[in-house]
Amino acid sequence: MSSYEMNRTLGRVDTSGSLGWALEVRLAPDQSTTYHNAIATAHPEAAMTETDRRQILDSHRPPALFPGEPQLGGWYTEAEIEATVDAIRGSMDYRVGFGFIVDEILEFERAFADYCGTKYAVSVSTASVGLDMAVRTIDLQPGDEVIVPAINFKASALAIIGAGGVPIFCEIDPRTFCADPDDVANRITPRTRAILPVHMNGLSAAMDDLVEVARAHSPPHGPIRVIGDAARACGGGYKGGKIGKVGWANVFSFHTMKLMSTLGEGGMITTDDAELATQLRGMRQWGGESEGWGSSYKLTKVQAAVGTVQLQRLDEMLALRAKRAKERIALLEGLPHHEMPYEPQDCTHTYYLFTLLAPPHWAGAKRDRMIEILRDDYLVGCMVGNPPVWEGHPLLNQAADGQIGNLPVTADIGKRLFCVGLHPQMTEEDNAYIAAAIWEATSHVERE
Repeated sequence: MSSYEMNRTLGRVDTSGSLGWALEVRLAPDQSTTYHNAIATAHPEAAMTETDRRQILDSHRPPALFPGEPQLGGWYTEAEIEATVDAIRGSMDYRVGFGFIVDEILEFERAFADYCGTKYAVSVSTASVGLDMAVRTIDLQPGDEVIVPAINFKASALAIIGAGGVPIFCEIDPRTFCADPDDVANRITPRTRAILPVHMNGLSAAMDDLVEVARAHSPPHGPIRVIGDAARACGGGYKGGKIGKVGWANVFSFHTMKLMSTLGEGGMITTDDAELATQLRGMRQWGGESEGWGSSYKLTKVQAAVGTVQLQRLDEMLALRAKRAKERIALLEGLPHHEMPYEPQDCTHTYYLFTLLAPPHWAGAKRDRMIEILRDDYLVGCMVGNPPVWEGHPLLNQAADGQIGNLPVTADIGKRLFCVGLHPQMTEEDNAYIAAAIWEATSHVERE
């Protein structure tokens, strides 16, 4: 296999252009006019016609797979490179080095807190570590419960188990894929210590409702804490503010796939609670001045320097991502069966994932067939974001024992949702091709 063929198989073909990971449209001269005329016809303000779709798909097949979850969620520019080099050059003196909690880290934290509208932001090495730390501060005792969505990535449920608690899985709202406040309220017991909602796939959970649910119950051990998992929602909006403001704490991810990234890993915890912020700062550095338990969970100087630049560019990246998402929604207008991503009036969706919901009669096999056709016939990658959290994870499956049968919405939605790749560096042409592929794959599945 040639290096080109190998890279094509892995989805790593170098575009050598401004598209980053997205694939540049390379057409033969006789194809170009047809393709771009089709794009012009399939204007984002109107749905695609069958003729539009066939022209686009006949004229352009990408040289490699559009990934379902891009390996670089945001994108880097010369500004991030300059920040990296400056941070390294400023650390080359053997008397200086990279330090511990240095000015670059403090500057990044202040900027992030200001961006979210919170009093404090505490940087950490990863979002998963941040979830572990936030849950650990509650000091869970044996039998204590934390409510968490069943449709979810595994990190939040594992944080509960790691801190000695019992995860109580709740249903999601089938439109937002976030925790259903009414269902959460029904699952609270005298042992409930916290609610851990997830701002799922870039959309805020109903935080005010969840905070009110927590306030309405007074367990003997004190107030129920609300800790938001905002790993996929950095920069998203909620009721005129930013995600990260409402709740006792919110945890963000700067992993390579996320909306902004600090050289592949990183995280941040926001809060208005001074005592919590102090405890978290100590915990990330061997206990700190509090002399409590801790370890080394710090972000590095270079990561913080890059993070400051990424934060300055975040709104720009999100605006283009939202533009592409809304263009795609318009191109899919009239598509039978599938439900489009939902954005409540009081929220601003980041569209971290472009989540579709297949119809009930597609649950399971037909949904999976749709994903297969998009990948194999059109080189459009998808992912299931996410199935029930216990699937494929023995520890979480054990924790869910006795709960699974009481989660009918989870059982249904987990077999129907799927996410089609989206990235702010995709071109209008890329987006039109993907939309056309979704139309054709849907027709294909219905004919089978």
